[in-house]
Amino acid sequence: MFKRLFITATLLLAPSLAHADWYEASSKHFVVYSEENPEKLKAYTEKLERFDQTLRFLTGTPDKPLSPMMRVHVFVVANVGEIQRLYGGSGPAGFFDARATGPVAFVPRDDGGNSLNAQTILQHEYGHSFMFSSWPSVVFPKWFVEGFAEFVGTAFYRGGDDTLVIGKAPEYRAYGISRTAQMPAERLLQLDPKDKEMDTQTLYGRGWLLTHYSVLGGHAKELGAYIQALNEGKSVEEANKAFGSLGQLDAKLNAYGARGALPTIAVPAGKVQVGEVTMRRLSAGEAATMKARIYSTRGVNEERAKMVVEWARQAAAPYANDPGAQNELAEAEFDAKNYVAAEAAADRALAADPNSIHALLYKGMAQQAIAKDAKVTDAARWKAIRSWFIKANKLDPTYPQPLVLFYQSYEAAGQPVPKMAQDGLVGAYTYAPFDDGLRFEVGKVLLEQGNIPGAKIAFEKIAYGPHQSGENVSLKVLEALDKDGKEAALKVIADAEAKAKKAEEDAKNKKKAG
Repeated sequence: MFKRLFITATLLLAPSLAHADWYEASSKHFVVYSEENPEKLKAYTEKLERFDQTLRFLTGTPDKPLSPMMRVHVFVVANVGEIQRLYGGSGPAGFFDARATGPVAFVPRDDGGNSLNAQTILQHEYGHSFMFSSWPSVVFPKWFVEGFAEFVGTAFYRGGDDTLVIGKAPEYRAYGISRTAQMPAERLLQLDPKDKEMDTQTLYGRGWLLTHYSVLGGHAKELGAYIQALNEGKSVEEANKAFGSLGQLDAKLNAYGARGALPTIAVPAGKVQVGEVTMRRLSAGEAATMKARIYSTRGVNEERAKMVVEWARQAAAPYANDPGAQNELAEAEFDAKNYVAAEAAADRALAADPNSIHALLYKGMAQQAIAKDAKVTDAARWKAIRSWFIKANKLDPTYPQPLVLFYQSYEAAGQPVPKMAQDGLVGAYTYAPFDDGLRFEVGKVLLEQGNIPGAKIAFEKIAYGPHQSGENVSLKVLEALDKDGKEAALKVIADAEAKAKKAEEDAKNKKKAG
């Protein structure tokens, strides 16, 4: 009965074989996919690129070489309803995920016109990614991480001349901005203010206010001294002295926030160079599989994987020679744990495009999953599996994922990880310092290698990051490291990994029993 209902629901939700035209707009930092009018899509992408260039102009941040795979891939879907289906329930008007496989964002064409809209969310989250990429070794307190993102997140284009205006007050944080009692400066300026869920609005609101006060209110010198002191290893109390009396700071912030109008930064279009935005109409196979691709890129659980692979099979069937369609099918089959089918689809993608990095990785990943399930120990077999990751790395040495997969292959094989693979993982981290999972693994490797300062830098950003959930293992690692040294810190990690593995096994056993 359930199977029949599932198949019916899948067919109802499946993408029609008759599909609209999809376009790709490609710039230096963004790749945007949409059914939007090509001219509008190009203009939208130019504005995203101008936002990036304006952040670099204002902060004096150089524009370093970037792997094409590490550009932000933005998927524009029909409306907020589709965004929430992607998100997995009631959620934001759009969302962003910065990860080592490449940052992605999902936004609607129609967001309903709310003040906390998809564009604001995208700019806020891109602000995070920009901060962690530009200053990967600097520890920032939560209030400034969120305050900076809010500060740039409300940027808007002034009508008529395309001037980008930064610093507008976030109306959706009005409640939190004025709540001194819930987040006084003495608590706000802590690296870990222990904000409860009820304090989130206040952390973001007061963080924005202190950022604005510092950057546009004439107190940038105090902000710089505060952050420098934190990163020199001085106590929070010592660093806080940069702002003077914290009681007086609260009063000054309240007075600043109560002003009738606050200053903003207006950056005319001619101040920054956007660069070329190229347009491409997607192939019929790419367009047919786009719905499946969007859900695969979002990430799927076991049930969704079953649904998406049906979409991908149906949509890709007429396009055996289309690398885009077969790449999506390979990913969907892999997510559904159909590893032989995933490898076959990757082979078809490679036959059409031998330099497809995505196909090379999924061929290697599928072979690795098959070998791991079969408990293969043959060294030659594992060497052949790793060759796919090596080929991908040679095509794009600055793309982190081949390096990550090469490192992980040794654990999958149950083999000791050589220093070459460890160093490759650290290299991946330099290209994607915003990925907390990768950062944690690198912190562990650096501890094992005895690089204590490097390990601390890796763990500190996670420990004091703004989006902590559950147990803060990174903070416990730092505490153990300071108190009892390297071995104690590694034990914290080992205990956490054992706990996570047991929870995973218990969940599997519960599912089998059910």
